[in-house]
Formats: sequence, C-alpha cells, structure tokens
Amino acid sequence: MIGLVGIAIIFIMVFGGYLLAGGKMAIIMKTLPYEMIMIGGAALGAFVISNDMAGIKHTLKDVGKVFKGTKWAQQDYSDLLCLLFELIRVARANPVALEEHIEGPDSSAIFGKYPKILGDQEAVELICDTLRSATMNYDDPHQVEEVLEKRIEATMHHRMHSTHALQTVADGLPALGIVAAVLGVIKTMGSIDQPPEVLGRLIGGALVGTFLGVFLAYGLVGPFSVKVKSVIEEDGQFYQLIREVLVANLHRHAPNICIEVGRQNTPGHHRPTFAELEEALKLVKQAAA
Repeated sequence: MIGLVGIAIIFIMVFGGYLLAGGKMAIIMKTLPYEMIMIGGAALGAFVISNDMAGIKHTLKDVGKVFKGTKWAQQDYSDLLCLLFELIRVARANPVALEEHIEGPDSSAIFGKYPKILGDQEAVELICDTLRSATMNYDDPHQVEEVLEKRIEATMHHRMHSTHALQTVADGLPALGIVAAVLGVIKTMGSIDQPPEVLGRLIGGALVGTFLGVFLAYGLVGPFSVKVKSVIEEDGQFYQLIREVLVANLHRHAPNICIEVGRQNTPGHHRPTFAELEEALKLVKQAAA
C-alpha cells in the first residue's frame, strides 16, 4: 500500500508542479505514447537480452514486493522461535524422536503448527539439514556456522538477481531517453522549413523523450530496485535467526538461552518482548505436556 502512495506522490508533485508553473499537458500527452513505445520498448528488449527466462520471471514476480512488503511479520518471528524451541527440546530429550520431524516435516505435528513457516522451503530445509547434521555427529559449531553462512549468502545472492536486473534497466533509461530525443530532433530537422510554432511543438515533443527516460529511471524503476532489495534483505533476517539459534544449540546452551539468542537477533521492529516470548513458550510447554 505504501508503494502506491509513493507513486501517487511522485506523479502529483511532478505533473502538479508542471501545471502550476503554467505548463500544458497537451504536448506531453500527444507525444507520450510514441516516446513510451521507443523508450519502454528498448528498455524491455534490453531487459530480455540480459536475462534468461527464469531471471525474467523472478524479476517480474519480485516487483510485487514493492507493494506487498516483507513476507515475515512479528508473529512469524515469534512462531519461528517457538518452532525451534520445540525441535531443540525434542532433540535434547530423544534424538531418535526428532527424526520423524526432520525427515518428514510435511507430516510433522510440530511443523504443522506453523503452516506459514512450513510453506517456506528454504527455511524448512535450513532447519532440517542443520538438525540432521547434528544427529550425524557433524556438530562442530564453528564449522556448521560457516556452512550456514555460505548457504544463506548463496540464497541471498540468488534472490538479489531481481534488484540487480531492475537497477540495470534504471541505469539505461536516461540514455534511452536521449536516443528518443535525438530521433525527435531528427524528425524536427526534417521539418525545418515549417513556421516557429510548428518547430516549437516538434522540439517540445523531442524533449519529452529525455524527460521520460530520466523520470522512469529515477522516479519509478530505480526506487523499485531499492525497495525490492530492502525487502529481500529484511526477509533474509529470518534465515539468519535460524542460523543463530541452531548454532547456539550446537554450543549446548540451554533451550531457553538458544531462543533468547534468536530473540536478540530478531529485527527490532519485529522483535517480541521477553515477556511476550516467555508467554508463547509457556503455551508451547503446556501443549507438549
């Protein structure tokens, strides 16, 4: 929703200011469709050339993040801490009983309590693979932490593809606007024998190309890239939290301490208070009793 508000502000301020200054929209509206075909079409073609089909689909899907925002809310972080708490308790009490949960998370009673987390394949695999490695005596905290860091880094690198693709388009739009403007000047030079008022309209139309390229680059596509990057980075904190809790578990800290480590590493605006988390964990213990 906030993304739509931002777009509305951009259009109102830019075109509102232009109209208040005495500008006329007629020449822009007349030229805009043709300039949009040239600039937008060239930008689209360049985008298709520089990406494979998977990258194109990935980028188009991620544009929705501008309007949807982050995937994980405060309740999701609290649910994740409760899920990890339950799994760690089972692992400490009966490692054999843990296998049914990490080998078949879709049918696990513990994972089943948190359907949103269960629906995220990366989060589930990160949890299950790490706990599975611990049962196989691959439990050096420092090695596991390094492996998890590299895995999360690779995941984030892949997910950042869309923001790089959008930024590349944004970087090229001003130049494409100049291309459209030059074509407009060429058209104007072909009508050099026309009266000044006709030449004025033609030159004004040519300048719309420059305006459109810069406007799209810095008013829309560039901010889209920044927003997508921000959302991806914030969602990545969810996986970092998993890493911190599971590494703390390998250090053999008490389950409550492991979860507190996770709480402290939760993004500030999503971090549950100590009392809120204690209440949630109390409910988990009562349900398990």
